[in-house]
Amino acid sequence: MISITVTALVFGVIFLAELPDKTALAGLMLGTRYRASYVFAGVAAAFLVHVALAIAAGSVLTLLPHRAVQAVVGLLFLAGAAMLLLKKDEEDEGITKPADQSFWKVSGAGFMLILVAEFGDLTQIMTANLAARYDDPLSVGLGATAALWAVAALGILGGRTLMRYVPLRLVTKVAALVMLALAGFSLYEAVLG
Repeated sequence: MISITVTALVFGVIFLAELPDKTALAGLMLGTRYRASYVFAGVAAAFLVHVALAIAAGSVLTLLPHRAVQAVVGLLFLAGAAMLLLKKDEEDEGITKPADQSFWKVSGAGFMLILVAEFGDLTQIMTANLAARYDDPLSVGLGATAALWAVAALGILGGRTLMRYVPLRLVTKVAALVMLALAGFSLYEAVLG
C-alpha cells in the first residue's frame, strides 16, 4: 500500500536537496542543446536506476535493530545538511555533445551523464536513509523518483527562469533545515526509542 504522507515527505526532501545540485545545471545545459524529451528520457531512466539502488540499500538497513538504524539515519541526515551548507558551487561537469540529435544518442548521453555524476550522491544516500526510516520502499521510491524527475524537468525546461526568481542559496538553506529537522527527529527516536 502506498502512503501519500511518506511519498509527499520524501518528494519534498529530495526535491529541495536535488534542486541546487549539478543535475539541474546539467539538465539545463543538455536541454538547451538537444530535444528536451530525448534528454528527459535518458535522465529519467538514470534516476530510476539510482532510486532502485538506494531503496535496495535502505531495505537492507531495516534488518538492523530499530534504534541503531535511527542513530545512523540521524547522523547521515546531519552529514547531508552539513554537505548542503558547506558545499561550493560546482561548475558544469564535462557535458559532451553527441555526434547527432538521434533519440538514442541524446538520451544515452543524458543517461550516462546522470548515472556517473549522481552515483553515491547526497540524494541517493538520503533516499536510502528514508527507505530505512519509513520501511516503505514503494512510497519512498515513488516520492524520490517523482522529485528527481521534477528537478530534471525544471532543469531541462526552465532552470534559468527559476533561478531568476528563487535564489539558489535560499533553496539550499531550506533543504539543509529540513534535513536537520529529520536528523533531530531520527536521533530523538534513537535515544528514546
